[in-house]
Amino acid sequence: MTQYVAEQFTSEEADILRRYFTNLDQPVFALVNLPEVVKGALFARYSRSAKSLRRLFLDEFVGELDISGDMTIDATVGLRRAEELYDRVFFEYGDDSVAQLGGVHLACEQASNILTKVLEWGRLMSYLEQSTRYIDYLARIGGRYRYYRDPQVGESPLSGRYVSDMDRMFESYGQLLPAMTDFYRQHTPKDSNSSDFAYRQAVRAKALDAVRGMLPAATVSNVGIYGTGQSYELLLLRMRAHDLPEVQAYADLMLGELRKVIPSFLKRVDLEDRGVEWTRYLGDVRESVESVAEHLVPPDLPADDVPSVRLVDFDPEAEVKMVASMLYPYTHLPEEQLEREVRAMGVEDRMSVVRAYAGTRANRRHKPGRALERPFYRFDVLSDYGAFRDLQRHRMLTMEWQKLTPQHGFTRPEAVEAAGCAPMFDKVMERSEALYHLLDRDFPEQAPYAVCFAYKVRFAMSLNARSAMHLIELRTTPQGHSVYRKVGQEMWRLIKDEAGHAAIAEMMKFVDLSEEPPLGRLDAERRAEQRRQVKERA
Repeated sequence: MTQYVAEQFTSEEADILRRYFTNLDQPVFALVNLPEVVKGALFARYSRSAKSLRRLFLDEFVGELDISGDMTIDATVGLRRAEELYDRVFFEYGDDSVAQLGGVHLACEQASNILTKVLEWGRLMSYLEQSTRYIDYLARIGGRYRYYRDPQVGESPLSGRYVSDMDRMFESYGQLLPAMTDFYRQHTPKDSNSSDFAYRQAVRAKALDAVRGMLPAATVSNVGIYGTGQSYELLLLRMRAHDLPEVQAYADLMLGELRKVIPSFLKRVDLEDRGVEWTRYLGDVRESVESVAEHLVPPDLPADDVPSVRLVDFDPEAEVKMVASMLYPYTHLPEEQLEREVRAMGVEDRMSVVRAYAGTRANRRHKPGRALERPFYRFDVLSDYGAFRDLQRHRMLTMEWQKLTPQHGFTRPEAVEAAGCAPMFDKVMERSEALYHLLDRDFPEQAPYAVCFAYKVRFAMSLNARSAMHLIELRTTPQGHSVYRKVGQEMWRLIKDEAGHAAIAEMMKFVDLSEEPPLGRLDAERRAEQRRQVKERA
């Protein structure tokens, strides 16, 4: 069972690609010798395309670039001159901050949805991941459905069962997608204000949202990453200490490609007394905590039946402290004295400060300042893995999650039942659960590959009010997926009612509390089409 499928290119295509990509046949490769705006545009398009990055570059970008001056470049052989330069600077000055000044655009393809969560852990990196709502996952790679094939499982007696069950999950996904597309067309006819294109896109997004829960976590995705040398070093150390073989093997692929571009920033990763020792420390800590947890908290201990979104920690005095922080730069008082002054104020006086600080927010991108970083919240959430994937990509917070298993049950979209497709959906969930338990006996680390996105996972989010404003306002927009919209709406309600932070809730003026619209992305698609038309006329 091979892990990755190598792309095929003509000799002419390969001649162009080797100037800008550090290899032509591996799932991990760096982008070089391209303007930064082109790299950014490539990654932006990447997230909504079923194509690989190299194919996307050939089909949609290379024709717009002047590549005549790059004929002598061969990025696949590495950059020795860069290595010599960075060696001298990095080791001469011995300052880790030097590694913050060199960055790399790295494409990570054919990565399972377990691996993508590891890749997107770091706060100080930028990510774009292939979306499940703009493309379907039926296009095969090398004739195979798009799921990860673990070598250890592939060499075991479970190999045939694994491939058979995964194929059938994808087949069911493919059968349900047109059924849900027809359902949305029938129940939400096109109105006169929508073009055929905008309507089709909105219907497709809803249908893909409805069926994405049938995809297993083994489903492979593409992730575009931009990060500094220091960020990559930390990511690779964590990956090398991970207990999943795919993650460890992928770290080696990434290290090989990154060393072609920023070699000296990553020299410590596999040095015995530096990176190897650090990796060993991370692994030892994980194993020791697992052992203690299993001893003190029995795995068969029943979980309390609690709401799916809970506010488990907050500061009752947060709004007083926040108002003091708002005033602090504009006064001469020590902070404790300023807090006493604020505490003595009336509600209206404090609200006048809050409203002045928030200003007239014309849209959700207008964010008040860092005084909102004073209040904090911790939420305990149980939602389906699909919604978790979307929320996990928010970087300015602390998120911790538990192992993905079928034990918490799954979420079936109401539309699937209304369309008469619940039996097919539930059959996939049964197959997913059975395969998980089969794998868990011999391959406990690989067992989550079998768990479908519709199954629930528990995770905790710790974040300040400024980060909460960004997350909640973004994730409650009408075009958002219904599951994470409900999570965001409940987070806002808990901040307002349970924490009693009415002033903070009031500042979040772009939280959308409406019910799920029939075609959530329709307005967004209309606006996008209007922008395209304006651009074409210009």
